[in-house]
Amino acid sequence: MRLLTTLLLLLLLRSAEPRRGARSGANHKGRSRSRGGPGALAGGGADPGGGAVVRGRGRAGAVRRQAGVCKEYVEAGEKYLDCQNKQLTAVMEDWPTDIHHLLLARNNIQVLRDNMFSRFSQLRSLDLQQNQISLVEEQAFWGLSRLTTLLLQHNAIRSASEELLLPLTRLVYLRVYDNPWSCDCGLDSLVRTLQVPSNRNLANYAKCAEPEDLRGHKLKKLNVDALCATGGNQVDRTPGGAGGDGGGGGQGGKKPKPPPKKVKADATTLCHTYIFPRPLLDCSSKDLKNIPSDLPSDIVKMDLSSNSISQLRPRHFLYAKDLKLLNLSSNSLDRIDTAAFDGLLYLRELDLSNNSLQYFQYGVLEDLYFLRRLSLANNPWICDYNIHYLIYWLKHHPGVSYSGLVCSDPQEFRGWPVEDYVKTYNGECPKDRSAAVDAGQGGADREAQEVAGETDEADLPTPLKDRRPKKFEIIRLS
Repeated sequence: MRLLTTLLLLLLLRSAEPRRGARSGANHKGRSRSRGGPGALAGGGADPGGGAVVRGRGRAGAVRRQAGVCKEYVEAGEKYLDCQNKQLTAVMEDWPTDIHHLLLARNNIQVLRDNMFSRFSQLRSLDLQQNQISLVEEQAFWGLSRLTTLLLQHNAIRSASEELLLPLTRLVYLRVYDNPWSCDCGLDSLVRTLQVPSNRNLANYAKCAEPEDLRGHKLKKLNVDALCATGGNQVDRTPGGAGGDGGGGGQGGKKPKPPPKKVKADATTLCHTYIFPRPLLDCSSKDLKNIPSDLPSDIVKMDLSSNSISQLRPRHFLYAKDLKLLNLSSNSLDRIDTAAFDGLLYLRELDLSNNSLQYFQYGVLEDLYFLRRLSLANNPWICDYNIHYLIYWLKHHPGVSYSGLVCSDPQEFRGWPVEDYVKTYNGECPKDRSAAVDAGQGGADREAQEVAGETDEADLPTPLKDRRPKKFEIIRLS
């Protein structure tokens, strides 16, 4: 029986050897033909034997690893592919093509090639902010006829034409600010398209970086007819000017350069704006000393934490009407003026922890009708009469959940909850003597007591002694 089993095993091994050899030879030929081709990058050098099966496994492994780089999820029935902050330099071939939102922020993409996104025909938003994009070819967005939101802010784009926008027939929001736009003739067609009244949400906040005399001017407000002037800049055509016939003296007819314009930093330049999963303005850790100007009106969350802001002045957030969460923690806040939160009708969460607040000015919180959470920890709250407004407001807004309201000063109340201090303050108030009399006697008895009672003259102040009337005074009338 053992002999029979051994013979069968030998026969099986002999029958298998030619197959292995043939497969190995085929693989060797396939490897020779494919060396240097596209497949060589996927599996070359993965196995000393160089078999195609091993290379196939290598390719499959690369696909799985690349697919694992990004996060795919569904929210509200729409598919998202989140590839943010992954050090990517291009779009990968293995990404799903039925996604609705592609998030590519904070990568290392430098050039947008023609038809780069044409496979993603279902895209409704494309986030490419905070890359290193310096060149966008004219057909880079070809095939994205359903795209409504395109984010290209915080890149290195200097010029573009209207050809970029022609495939984007449904585009509603375009963000291209904080790019070094060169406002010359090459930008003429794009600026004309952006200034069409129906494109009111395209390229808001975008500004020229050069030439010097146009630096800081918004693209939406440029004089388009001057963009293609001689030299690409606006030219003085008055007699004696650089473009006139009078030959302007002094320095060979050249127009003197105007002094550089000081560009005021605004929120779009200093901060990062994210649209998904909900609109967020991230201004954290930017060494800000004041609330930045030109806050976007469609922001839902705003993070201003870990800066050096010391005071909130009135109407800083007037146009941020959709704001629901405001984080001002870890600043140097020691004063909040009345009407500082004017306009924040729908604010639900306010974080003021880790600041230098001692009390609130009267009326500071009156505009926060729908506030639900208030964080107040790690502030040096002073428990005196000034703190009563905050407790009064919280008492009349029981739906607000708050934390961290603890006395820091004076010494005898240090560590007390502020509401306990206020109860003690009210408890120490003396009872009204007239109220006690009202409770024990009727109105008639009290009136009789006041008429019959005699007040000792020594107990009266000096002015009252002097004005005390005589007991009897006869007045004769004729």
